[in-house]
Amino acid sequence: MNKLFLIGNLTRDPEASETASGVAFCRLGIAVNRPYQGSDGERATDFFNITVWRAQAENCARYLKKGSKVAIVGSLQNRSYEDKDGNKRQVTDIIANEVEFLSVRTSGEGGEFDSEPMRPIRGERPQLEPVNEEDLPF
Repeated sequence: MNKLFLIGNLTRDPEASETASGVAFCRLGIAVNRPYQGSDGERATDFFNITVWRAQAENCARYLKKGSKVAIVGSLQNRSYEDKDGNKRQVTDIIANEVEFLSVRTSGEGGEFDSEPMRPIRGERPQLEPVNEEDLPF
């Protein structure tokens, strides 16, 4: 099984492009905090490059920006190539199968998202309006 899950923030604006045959793709960079602290008391951060394809790539390019929080479900792919000096290089790519936008949409135009997700405020409870049970469809 080759499946990974990452949640992090974009380190740069999405880079949209397409292949010579017209297939859309988008490259994202995300920063993911490690779940533990080092001996210095700080959490280390890992940086990953992600490739998204087709309609999902177009959505990422349209709605995401640097700082946006995303969840990535994807897989690892190994590939090799020869560099300009003739040396064989091996690269591991992360290919996104799903990208979930976790930032809150702003009220501004263009469908932009805030970089901070909504979080409940401790001690405050939302004010709910009473519902007439006769109006419920079930």
